[in-house]
Amino acid sequence: MAKTAKQTKLKTGKSATPDAEEWLTMYEQMVRIRRFEERVNLLYTSAKMPGLAHLYIGEEAIAVGVCSVLNPEDYITSTHRGHGHCIAKGADVDIMFAELLGKAAGYCKGKGGSMHIADQANGNLGANAIVGGSAGIAVGAAFSAQRLGNGRVAVCFFGEGAMGQGFLAETMNLAQLWKLPVIFVCENNMYNEYTHFSETTAGNPADRARALGIHTEEQDGQDIRVVYETALAAVERARRGEGPAFLMFHTYRYHGHHVGDINREYYRSKEEERDWVENRDPLALFADWLLAKKLTDRGVLDGIEAEVKEEVERGAQFALDAPYPDPSEVSTNVYA
Repeated sequence: MAKTAKQTKLKTGKSATPDAEEWLTMYEQMVRIRRFEERVNLLYTSAKMPGLAHLYIGEEAIAVGVCSVLNPEDYITSTHRGHGHCIAKGADVDIMFAELLGKAAGYCKGKGGSMHIADQANGNLGANAIVGGSAGIAVGAAFSAQRLGNGRVAVCFFGEGAMGQGFLAETMNLAQLWKLPVIFVCENNMYNEYTHFSETTAGNPADRARALGIHTEEQDGQDIRVVYETALAAVERARRGEGPAFLMFHTYRYHGHHVGDINREYYRSKEEERDWVENRDPLALFADWLLAKKLTDRGVLDGIEAEVKEEVERGAQFALDAPYPDPSEVSTNVYA
């Protein structure tokens, strides 16, 4: 049975060819994100969670593949669809659940909620409800790392909808001018809320980075092996002082734009959803490869599944039982 991600950390100085234990750790993290998000959906539909959440289900290979090549002290910034990034960078599900439920035990003492989780101890500088809004934070962190010479890199996650934001273009321009150690990771799940990106974005979004001279790659975001290899090369390049990279991973969100987006047939078909779920699921693709390569067996994968489900359920119950912040703390730890 593989150890949990809390017990097993990927080695610093990442390998181009991870061993079986490292692959299984990544698989476990992908399962953890999937089961966490499913439990979040249940909390929302049972009226136990305030506000909305934007589920990451279907995109797990990107967060895990990218974060697995980072060191604990490296930085990430996230998005409104950021639970997967948070978990992949090392967050604990019980404290995350507490944050989503507005409890004092949460990462932001219940004041950040789903779209503003930050976990500085693991290098997560925060999710951001503004589309593309965290780009300046990531570039600022990369500028700091360059000036201090500490060898850190920053990763900025965003969706293809952010390619229409001028702020992102400005930060990419600065990053390239100053050769900053920042990786721009575009998770192209095809839909800007309820509109296919081809109706909102002229041309290939990745060409906007190419036009600035940024090292740019487009890859399959459903295959964690491809994500890992691509991200590792970009991160090593940044650590060598060779500047930023723009990585666009093609992926798909299985659920709606948010948990309340139930009937989606007016903007995408059931057939399209079924094709991605049945033929391009990142967990199934990874499991099939692990089994085919004899790096594990079905019993180990089933054990990981059972262990993670139990961990997620314990975490949700912890959050449900946890107290809310005292009203006297309403103005503490709040920044603008």
